[in-house]
Amino acid sequence: MDIENNEELQKKALEQLKSGKSLFGKDGAFAPLLKNFIEKALEAEMEGYLDDEQRDQGNKRNGKGKKTIKSSSGSFEIETPQDRQSSFEPELIRKRQTILAESLEGKILGLYGLGMSYRDISKHIEEMYDMEISHTVLSQITDKIIPEIKAWQSRPLDPVYPIIWLDAMHFKVKEDGKVVHKALYNILGINKEGRKEILGLYVSESEGANFWLQVLTDLHHRGVKDVLIASIDNLNGFSQAIQSMFPKTEVQSCIVHQIRNSLKYVASKDQKEFMKDLKKVYRASSKDLAETELLNLEEKWGKKYPVVIDSWQHNWDKLSTYFQYAEPIRKLIYTTNPIEGYHRQIRKVTKTKGAFPNEMALLKLVYLATMRIQKKWTSPVQNWGLTVQQLAIKFEGRLDLGLKT
Repeated sequence: MDIENNEELQKKALEQLKSGKSLFGKDGAFAPLLKNFIEKALEAEMEGYLDDEQRDQGNKRNGKGKKTIKSSSGSFEIETPQDRQSSFEPELIRKRQTILAESLEGKILGLYGLGMSYRDISKHIEEMYDMEISHTVLSQITDKIIPEIKAWQSRPLDPVYPIIWLDAMHFKVKEDGKVVHKALYNILGINKEGRKEILGLYVSESEGANFWLQVLTDLHHRGVKDVLIASIDNLNGFSQAIQSMFPKTEVQSCIVHQIRNSLKYVASKDQKEFMKDLKKVYRASSKDLAETELLNLEEKWGKKYPVVIDSWQHNWDKLSTYFQYAEPIRKLIYTTNPIEGYHRQIRKVTKTKGAFPNEMALLKLVYLATMRIQKKWTSPVQNWGLTVQQLAIKFEGRLDLGLKT
């Protein structure tokens, strides 16, 4: 492109800017300017590459090739300089690169992380930038984060976490031509500074204590030596799995899960009155008072709902852990609400998915959503200063493992 044409493009760009028209897209002035810049930069790269050593080896220019570049400024065709030995590797635009600028890839990953389908992303890019991007290219772009996901999954963790919550979500995934159910195991932790972070995401066939043991083993291999309190649902064998890996950890089963399971066996006409009596148990000011109210609950409802009462009595040790703590800690651990809140945000981006094409597609989306969610977790949890002091007293010496030197 000569100087005269370049000046014309600059004049056109200025006119579009003054008139309020977009400089981007099919009729925008920016794409030709960008094309001119890229071609001149590639020519300079080739000139620098064909030094005396290359020429002594018989290498020289060998005409030009053409390829279409997609960018946030629109699609355009560029001429690429070639050498006889085909050994020239430009830095600005790689040989097989067809999308310019990480900014567009970043936009695509951002849209994907919000739960948009490839079809919707392709339509959005076409409307915004007047270019078509195939599902294959979109998949290749999102695949670029796979090494990042694997590095994140194996990153080192702190030696001690005061509190963790463990829970699973369930999704449909295609496998060998069939749709199967997969469990996504999630661990949310609070570090010594009181900030929340997702410690890991794991996919398995179904939720079970055996796989949770594998998850906990992985946390240990990544540097976790101690957990003070673990808040979990009432999955059979879950508590034993935790204490086999972290024997000093105190386990709190989720009260809300226990209540939900109880109400399944209580007739609808009795539920209001039953809940009024049950609240006296789990909202008691002390464990002794709670146990007294549990006896009262048994006396009143035991004959009518023996399975429900037996369940509370059988699980009481795990359900009542929180009574030994002051109110700030109780609120944090007596339910799995913190991790369920995270799950609700994940559901917002996965709810439109019927079935994921594979496990990695599920992990890609959940990982991108998780990174976005964690950006909001900048402040310590409420009353953390008081909470961590109480934990330091209760678990004397164990928080020292996590002190930074």
